[in-house]
Amino acid sequence: MAQDHSAAAAEPAVARSRAALVLADGTVFEGQGFGAAREVVGEVCFNTAMTGYQEILSDPSYAGQIVVFTFPHIGIVGANVEDIETLTPAVRGLVVRSDAEHPSNYRALSALDRWLKTHNVPGLAGIDTRALTSCIRKEGMPHAALAHAEGARNLDFPAMTQRARAFPGLVGLDLAKEVTSRQAWKWRERPWAWNLGYQELAEPSWRAVVIDYGVKRNILRMLAGKGADVTVVPAQTTFDEVMQHNPDGVLLSNGPGDPAATGEYAIPTIRALIDHDVPVFGICLGHQMLGLALGGKTRKMLQGHHGANHPVKDLETGKVEIVSMNHGFTVDRDTLPDDVVETHVSLFDGTNCGLRMKAKPVFGVQYHPEASPGPMDSHYLFDRFADAVKASTGR
Repeated sequence: MAQDHSAAAAEPAVARSRAALVLADGTVFEGQGFGAAREVVGEVCFNTAMTGYQEILSDPSYAGQIVVFTFPHIGIVGANVEDIETLTPAVRGLVVRSDAEHPSNYRALSALDRWLKTHNVPGLAGIDTRALTSCIRKEGMPHAALAHAEGARNLDFPAMTQRARAFPGLVGLDLAKEVTSRQAWKWRERPWAWNLGYQELAEPSWRAVVIDYGVKRNILRMLAGKGADVTVVPAQTTFDEVMQHNPDGVLLSNGPGDPAATGEYAIPTIRALIDHDVPVFGICLGHQMLGLALGGKTRKMLQGHHGANHPVKDLETGKVEIVSMNHGFTVDRDTLPDDVVETHVSLFDGTNCGLRMKAKPVFGVQYHPEASPGPMDSHYLFDRFADAVKASTGR
């Protein structure tokens, strides 16, 4: 049943324009707008991270989605030019309980509001995010319209409801082609170091090709930190085109949308890499498409996994990692063939979070090992990839 969750208790310091999130069932969450003044439609998911909002909002994997932060105060440390995962954010919009209008951090260059305006992303503040999160937990990720109306312009809730209902959803949708690179390019920037920033890799020792389905910059930095000369190629790059770069190993990146849809053109390339014994490492969407290429299947999740506090167990070592996650699809372990081993599982719901081939240097994980919520619980996976390359090449 449609409900009205107006922000009667919210009292911003200055007058702000109206904004609202209207779900496809007619439920209305009305509050104050910030960021870009526009209307968007998308799938609504909640993220439980307490920090890292700028990395989240610039993660290409959020294409087609409106992100609700469960942590009540977002924008506290402002925004800068270093903590981004891509130059052009693909997220549709964001929803918060309260946004910080006056950030305090020595690295801040602007308030979140200004950063959102720069990237044409609308925001909604002052709503009951607990009620919205509860709705998502019970009913799944809804389709919705988010509108931020400047001035005295009214919000047409019935029309927004219809636009939300018309949104096709992410099942069957290939969004990787919208966020991928348009041509091959090189990367040598290493991970950020305290008081040094980002420094360039001077003498690479091996070659990595990253197939870009929506890659995050820090994945590239982690590879460079392990000595890789990184070449990034578009999502639709064929096996022959990949091999023209003489890779010692290939990383299948994260990205948005339905893995089965992107797999229509990606899976033949992945299978050819496996057949030619090229070391392969898949992350998130790359992990899901690796599962498909090996003969498994994927399925849509009810609420997905979005946050920086998810416990994952490594079944081969018994170690529990605290990881960062962002996915709405998962590999169905029951469909994996006998030559594939499940390596990691979520301790929240038991879903698959990792796999590897028994006889080849091919593996993937359903989380972000380049992120640091643990803070470095999962960085060993880049060592594993580099070691697999060294064993394969004999270096």
